[in-house]
Amino acid sequence: MKSFFTASLLAASLLAAAELKLGKPLTVKQPVSIADVYAQPEKFLGKTVAVKGKITEVCQMMGCWMNLVDSASGKSIRIKVNDGEIEFPKNGAGRLAIAEGSLTKIELSKERALAEAKHEAEEMNRKFDPQSITAPVTRYQIRGTGAVILD
Repeated sequence: MKSFFTASLLAASLLAAAELKLGKPLTVKQPVSIADVYAQPEKFLGKTVAVKGKITEVCQMMGCWMNLVDSASGKSIRIKVNDGEIEFPKNGAGRLAIAEGSLTKIELSKERALAEAKHEAEEMNRKFDPQSITAPVTRYQIRGTGAVILD
């Protein structure tokens, strides 16, 4: 009986250790799907929103952003924080996360979009194709305040 109790405690502590809380505690009770954010972005602009998804990429320089993808729709959104505010785990790709913050709209000229895409490619050590940006870009991202990495 004692060994069962010890094993149960150990299992519970391992499960708790798998959850990583970053930044401020989450306040939104129910995450909204990333697909819903994209379907009606104006509804969420400037408001605190929580989204849940699988981490696909994390900034390898500072851990200052991560991309989450909604498995049902395939839609992806970036969670961005100021350098040093929160450091997302650089080895987080593949893990599930809930992130919270304010939805922002970013409008980039073609030149600015090219510069940012080139910079990101360099940071992530991947090839950059300048032909991939052909026009100004509008994107939505969440100005992150807190996150929980689940597994």
